Amino acid sequence: MKVIIAGAGAMGTHLTRLMAGEKIACTLIDTDIEKLSEIEAECDVMTVAAHPTSINALRDAGVDGADLFIAVTPQETTNITCSALAKALGAKKTVARIDNFEYIDPKTPKIFPKIGVDDMIYPEVLAAEDIVKGLKMTWVRQRWDIFNGELVLLAIKMRGTAKILHTPLKDLCGPDDPYHIVAIKRGEETIIPGGLDKLELQDLAYFMTKKEYIPYIREIVGKEDYEDVHNVMIMGGDKAAVRTAHTMPEYMNLKIIERDEERCHKLNELIDKKNVMIIHGDGRDMSLLREENISNTQAFVALTGNAETNILACLAAKRRGVRKTIAQVENLDYISMAESLDIGTIINKKIIAAGHIYQMLLDNEMMNVKFMMTSNADVAEFTASFESKITRKPVKDLGLPHGMTIGGLMRAGRGMLVSGMTQIQPGDSVMIFSHNVNIRKIEQLFK
Repeated sequence: MKVIIAGAGAMGTHLTRLMAGEKIACTLIDTDIEKLSEIEAECDVMTVAAHPTSINALRDAGVDGADLFIAVTPQETTNITCSALAKALGAKKTVARIDNFEYIDPKTPKIFPKIGVDDMIYPEVLAAEDIVKGLKMTWVRQRWDIFNGELVLLAIKMRGTAKILHTPLKDLCGPDDPYHIVAIKRGEETIIPGGLDKLELQDLAYFMTKKEYIPYIREIVGKEDYEDVHNVMIMGGDKAAVRTAHTMPEYMNLKIIERDEERCHKLNELIDKKNVMIIHGDGRDMSLLREENISNTQAFVALTGNAETNILACLAAKRRGVRKTIAQVENLDYISMAESLDIGTIINKKIIAAGHIYQMLLDNEMMNVKFMMTSNADVAEFTASFESKITRKPVKDLGLPHGMTIGGLMRAGRGMLVSGMTQIQPGDSVMIFSHNVNIRKIEQLFK
């Protein structure tokens, strides 16, 4: 497989590192020679110092043999233009990062594939989807619906009220138990657990379960006293805030606090919903937050462009009794620090979008992949064929690579949890969790 990436910003370099880690042939195009030199010294990739709309530069990068061309420069028009050129020059599939919702609005005619742009990524839309999922469950750090909701993955912080601490997982997650702990984040360490591992205080544990068992999970982790979210405050009126407002369910009331008066007027034009109020002010102002009844707010979301401001604002909101806090942290160097401060859910648009693009790189047998940012682990969905090695023995006898576990599967339209005695069958869609395991090594089990 050969991939060409246009744009050596945060998203482009993050994608390039993912490519290098999976030994995927990758070429990075950008005009910034210094950035290219840094990534070239760090990763085994080729670089082209040129503007990505240059036909000669695209040819030099080998666009005619590219399986995927990804345009993630800061300029939307550049991304669309170079994607169209790359397609015309022979790239099999093209993806462009955009910042105009109109282009991906379901009501917009499908015109872009006709000009050579096969897919579009709007990071703010993807971030809004993650934010709203988080708001629906205050006691959960992150939630993913797997197989269209047949299975659910929940990331939950272990507090002293949890009933399942200090007990070997083999005694908690048996064949008849309605959940499977697929990953644990402990400080800086990520663990794909075995039967002898135990959950400890302050662990971030990832539970795979079914929707009907979510109340049971809530009980055993001691989170029954957490209120459901009805009132939400967002600090910062950026595009992610707008998309969140449009995505949020009607039963939630939202207040968006924005410092820029002109932007407030624009937000009033962009968001025409009865359950949304725009407030001109500084979200760090405690007197303003008290005036806006933060004591009756179940969730606080900080979406300014400044990571430090967002982190501090969430810490302040927590001190005021807000249980659910979400901080946008675009500086990758701050993510570990934010997690260690226990501020709640962390949103990084670039990583969310990069994970979405990364999914497109993988073979057809892998239908879905998601990078779990706070745990540095991957979640991937594979489909077993009649020849797949993984169908030959029960799971306990497969000799799975260290750092890999199976969380669940989809069979005949029904989600199922997996135990050691489970026999995977041809046609099953299988959800794999891994850490420091080459995706290609896992793919071999499904060949």
